[in-house]
Amino acid sequence: MNDLLFPQNFVWGVATSAYQIEGAWKADGKGESIWDRFCQMSTGVGDVTSGSAPGDHYYRWRDDLDLMQSLGVRSYRFSIAWPRVVPRGRGKVEQRGLDFYRRLVDGLLERGITPYATLYHWDLPQVLQEQGGWPHRATVDAFVEYADVVTSALGDRVKHWFTHNEPWCISILGHGRGEHAPGLRNDLLALAAAHHLLLSHGRAVPVIRRNSPGCEVGIVLNLTPAYAATDNALDTDKARAFDGSFNRWFLDPLAGRGYPSDVVEDYRRQGVPEPEALGLVHAGDLTEIAVPCDFLGVNYYSREVSRAGVVPEKLNQHSLEPLIRDGRYTEMGWEVYPDGLHDLLVRLHRDYAFPKYYITENGCSFGDGPGTHGIVHDTRRIAYLREHFAAAHRAMASGVPLAGYFVWSWMDNFEWGHGYRQRFGLVWVDFETWRRVPKESARWYREVMRTGMVARAGEGDSSVKKDGIMALQ
Repeated sequence: MNDLLFPQNFVWGVATSAYQIEGAWKADGKGESIWDRFCQMSTGVGDVTSGSAPGDHYYRWRDDLDLMQSLGVRSYRFSIAWPRVVPRGRGKVEQRGLDFYRRLVDGLLERGITPYATLYHWDLPQVLQEQGGWPHRATVDAFVEYADVVTSALGDRVKHWFTHNEPWCISILGHGRGEHAPGLRNDLLALAAAHHLLLSHGRAVPVIRRNSPGCEVGIVLNLTPAYAATDNALDTDKARAFDGSFNRWFLDPLAGRGYPSDVVEDYRRQGVPEPEALGLVHAGDLTEIAVPCDFLGVNYYSREVSRAGVVPEKLNQHSLEPLIRDGRYTEMGWEVYPDGLHDLLVRLHRDYAFPKYYITENGCSFGDGPGTHGIVHDTRRIAYLREHFAAAHRAMASGVPLAGYFVWSWMDNFEWGHGYRQRFGLVWVDFETWRRVPKESARWYREVMRTGMVARAGEGDSSVKKDGIMALQ
């Protein structure tokens, strides 16, 4: 009665991305990416660092896989760096880059670790950016060609594929708010990038299936459930608008519903034409975007609490602002809210009914480092994961077909706009020597993966919010 038991075939794993851990940014013919360029901008990254050598995984991958194996990891979600494989985005393939991923996949399989590969985790070749990047429709074709190259080479061994990771971040943070590469601030470019990311996903899916028979393929969205601070009509409408621009703008087209009309109207009131009027949506685009997928990948970190009058008011502007005074927060300033994961999964299954779901990222930033005897006592991370695993278990008990859970992140890494200041890893990394030290959370998670059992966290009725916040229905 004290443990939560997950199904025997439940997939437990860990996740990383290429730019955040590989380093070797110029090695073996690799081309420049938009993140390489963005990190050279004085305002690009908070601590004026870059991903030029984050974790040095490109050279240390064998030791990293040995460490994974020793800590019981059975499934690994990683990404492939587009400019490492096709340095100029299209055309000539860099064999040395492709061979690196062949060796990595073979190394995983030799150690009994199942590879889950993401084709695009934000590192667009800089050459393509200079030709227009994601707002330019030709980048759709470039991505499909790249997906063809990678899945032709690895499709016989990799049977789990993700097309894109978090198109909201790529389009809105990168093109609308300027906080991520390529650092643009233009709402029209952001909408164009979002549409072309979804279209490239839809066009790549049949190519991946052709090259990797028997595989499963899907896309990963970062989703944040929206709650109105009160039942006041202004608060609930702000929650609706946030949910629409952040979640439904991507979910609805994937589900064959096109872009949500209420959000189109919100944009129109702000002077932003609808996608069709912008000339973005061509005949057949929405059908291609809605290609049936085998799963939806869900990245969850926190919730949004919407209160009218709280800046920012613009669509696509949010900060996971800490409105709950008695809440718990990670060092990113994000509220720890496990019920949000339960509510999100139940809502997805109720409203969209994808065949199944993976939690493709969930984790927390706490800066605990080695203490006495070199041990990293990250008890807050263990508590965070235990509570979120319990929330996922409750969602499964409600009928949600959740198939797996990938903890972010396998090791401390380059955390994009935050540089090296935020540590999400199960493994502590010394960013000067690249020494790896498994944290207590890694050893705790090893037992979860081995047994499929999690100590029960506090129960709770997610339909009644103790803090008075209203769930968006």
